[in-house]
Amino acid sequence: MIYTIGGIKGGSGKTTLAVSLTVLLSRVGFDVLLVDADNQGTASDFSTWRAETIEDTGYTSIKLSGLAVRNEVQKMKSKYDHIVIDAGGRDTSSQRAAMVVSDVYIAPFAPKSFDMWTLEQVEQLVQEMAIANPSLQSYAVLNKVDYNRKDIEEGRNYIEESEVLKVLNSTLNERKAFANAAAAGLTVMEHKPKNPKAVAELQALFDEIMALTSEETEVNA
Repeated sequence: MIYTIGGIKGGSGKTTLAVSLTVLLSRVGFDVLLVDADNQGTASDFSTWRAETIEDTGYTSIKLSGLAVRNEVQKMKSKYDHIVIDAGGRDTSSQRAAMVVSDVYIAPFAPKSFDMWTLEQVEQLVQEMAIANPSLQSYAVLNKVDYNRKDIEEGRNYIEESEVLKVLNSTLNERKAFANAAAAGLTVMEHKPKNPKAVAELQALFDEIMALTSEETEVNA
């Protein structure tokens, strides 16, 4: 299965979601490739920090851009159980190339006005790429959620009106635990002291994503 984590606006937590999905897949025994297709290179930085923290990252990491994302992933997809592509937060040739070869596309949105305003642009991107990849499944997830329940409800309702993206039920709150873990190249499942709420949120999101491909499995937290 090939997953692309993308979108139009930076700062919505795409890399955190991409590396977390990669690590959790590897922790349940899958052979996983992480592709950093974002010019900022944060996913590659995460892998470097992870290697310094625990030596063996548990997955393979490479950096690609432009059409090389499509071409190289096509060559390597038979070698891995799963491939996760961090496509960054802009409409780039790298993101479009990733969407051509992906099975699942996930766009994180913070339930705030600036992120919500990009929904139509993401919808347009998905519709355009459906011509090249009509089987692509596209989803939205509310990420970096604060505790304003009204904002969450309005954000979810707004996305649910989309005829292009399906919104996932699971959400990730805006918690320091995610940033603290990422700074050490870890997920909240691994970072100590553990934040039980962050762990539960990530496990729920992982389970829901796995259910999309009928591969529900629990990570040992």
